[in-house]
Amino acid sequence: MDKTKEIIIGLEIHTELDTATKLFCSCPTKGSEEPNTRTCPICLGMPGSKPSLNKKAVEFAVKLCLALKCNISSELIFSRKSYFYPDLAKNYQITQYELPLGKEGKLALSSGKEIGITRVHMEEDPASLIHPAGMQNSQYVLVDYNRSGNPLLEIVTKPELSSPEEARDFMKQLITVLSYLEIFDENSSVIKADANISIKESGFVKAEVKNITGFKEIERALNYEILRQKKDFKEGKKLVQETRAWDSEKGITFTLRKKETEEDYGYIIDTDLVATEITQGMIKKIKGEMPELAQDKVKRYTEKHKISREDALVLSQEKKLAELFEKVAEKIDPVLAARWIRRELVRVINYNKISLNGLKIDETHLIGLLDLVEKKKITDSVAQKLLEELIEKPFDVKEKVKKEKLEAVSDAGELEKFCKEAIAENQKAVEDYKAGEERALNFIVGQVMKKTKGKATPKEVNEIIKSLIK
Repeated sequence: MDKTKEIIIGLEIHTELDTATKLFCSCPTKGSEEPNTRTCPICLGMPGSKPSLNKKAVEFAVKLCLALKCNISSELIFSRKSYFYPDLAKNYQITQYELPLGKEGKLALSSGKEIGITRVHMEEDPASLIHPAGMQNSQYVLVDYNRSGNPLLEIVTKPELSSPEEARDFMKQLITVLSYLEIFDENSSVIKADANISIKESGFVKAEVKNITGFKEIERALNYEILRQKKDFKEGKKLVQETRAWDSEKGITFTLRKKETEEDYGYIIDTDLVATEITQGMIKKIKGEMPELAQDKVKRYTEKHKISREDALVLSQEKKLAELFEKVAEKIDPVLAARWIRRELVRVINYNKISLNGLKIDETHLIGLLDLVEKKKITDSVAQKLLEELIEKPFDVKEKVKKEKLEAVSDAGELEKFCKEAIAENQKAVEDYKAGEERALNFIVGQVMKKTKGKATPKEVNEIIKSLIK
């Protein structure tokens, strides 16, 4: 822990694995949402029921450990974490304690700063607790065991994050890794974080904020908690180590209980589950099936394609966007492809509120469009309008450009004629430009663009007008 910092943050992140069945039984992880219907004696903790380990969940867990550059244990051992609470019918959670599957890993933020990973371990999800009037005001609690037994991975960071923004970025980078590995479904899988946060003024007395869902909420929760701790310290209140909950609707944290220690849980080895060997052959096979990850793509894009790091970061964050860029960059100048996909395509997608999965066009449409831009057959403004139309309904770009006569006006004589007309019609703007007002030139260029219906290149028009005025 670096005590020279003003704020110290560590995260314990629980991510649900996208498996078809639960961690220790054959109940489905998805399906009926009617409470307590996706259950069996094993996930309900009935006496005499015996858990059986989900092989696919183990493979998914090893994938993440490899992606986070963890040292992987040679065997998988489960323990019982004892606590008495209605979200676990058997009064203990099957988890890992003594020997985590992965340890001493790392994950880089978008800035390049690396955050250490203390451990990655497997465990079962507890049941859902429903508080009808909110956690603080409900007079009773409902329990839904449909979720109980779903496979989770817990990722514990070292206390090396120094701001809520870094915590949010860490979550974002982790979700990107999970999505690339295809072990997490952003549409249905749940990811939550418990955040440990402390400030320098208090001597780094730690508060843990529980169950923050998603990378956007974590920034809100931590910003609030920092302000709360600083305010309490300034008012002379003694900060104590405690567990707090995040209320996303009210935007506040509130006290749940004094912080437990690991000893309070009375961990013991689970005798119902034998140790599972993690062989080098298994690790090698899984490693061979893993895709190139986002941070590796950033390095390759900047070195091979010579695009900016900023563009590379944006393109690599979404696997489908990265795949689209790579296909287009085979036929089009990569720098041009990166600029258009990163800025224009993303702009149009966001405006139309569609996802990359819902995109009707493919690389052939973009290659057709950008080929015309690259060869200066159409202007950027025409290309932007065509892209906006393409998103709504795909078509043959080159055929449309030819049919509707959208080709760029590149004939020097014709362009000069339009420029002379614009100068003659806007003498005040000409005089203003001569007097040193640069914006006046942009006005004249705009008049030429109107005359050519946006089919002239602004840079070329700019040069011709300057020459004519001089």
